[in-house]
Amino acid sequence: MRIISLNAWGGAMFDDLAPWLADRGADVLCLQEVTHTAALGGWTRFDDAERSLPQRADLLADVRALLPRHHALFTASDAGPVRADGGASHQQDFGLATFVGETLPIVGLRTAFVHGEYVEYRDEWPPGDRPRAAQAVRLFDRGSGRFVTVVQVHGLRDPSGKGDTPARRAQAKRLADLVTGAREDGDLTVVCGDLNLLPDSETFDILAGIGLVDLVRDADTRTSRYPKPLRHASYLLVSDPSAVRRFEVLAEPEVSDHRALLLEV
Repeated sequence: MRIISLNAWGGAMFDDLAPWLADRGADVLCLQEVTHTAALGGWTRFDDAERSLPQRADLLADVRALLPRHHALFTASDAGPVRADGGASHQQDFGLATFVGETLPIVGLRTAFVHGEYVEYRDEWPPGDRPRAAQAVRLFDRGSGRFVTVVQVHGLRDPSGKGDTPARRAQAKRLADLVTGAREDGDLTVVCGDLNLLPDSETFDILAGIGLVDLVRDADTRTSRYPKPLRHASYLLVSDPSAVRRFEVLAEPEVSDHRALLLEV
């Protein structure tokens, strides 16, 4: 089974991202920063107090079209205004999407907010303290004859930095609760996503307490599109490292401001 996790950056590099996604052969694709704007395609622009970025109006639909033999599961964490060509404003849903190959039976689903709760921003997006959701999907892998639970999350963004805070501690505990509630005894468990953390975060101690081992450690998970010196963001943890056939932080090609994480089990 091949699992890929990527912060898709709202599809800002979609011309590079699209052929890459179509050619990766992911059985499970976990994407963070996924956009969905009802009845609107093409490009929009995202603005907050710190950034102005191009985004796909409906990255969810774009990826569905690229992966027609996958089930698409989307969870919105919040929604806010974006500008389309011509200057019109639209409400855009923003969140996580997991795409599961149709040969893998989905036997369990669970979502939960690990920070805050769903919010609609009508006037402008805030630069920080936005709500964060997590998605869990439990699958049966016919090839190995075992159950696999895959959980993805986009950790909260704090403009003051990526150090440990009470909010991040609470987020880690909520994430651990989601994982333990979604999986069954004996499941191979994978937790992945853009956690927005430093490698020595207490989050990893909390997740180690439920049997998860981080594979990324202190690797650079950013691309050249990210200009800041701190290079830690995305992580992938597993319950059984001996089940890992291949793990790689993919430096090339660049399809986002984050590097993709590839796991084969």
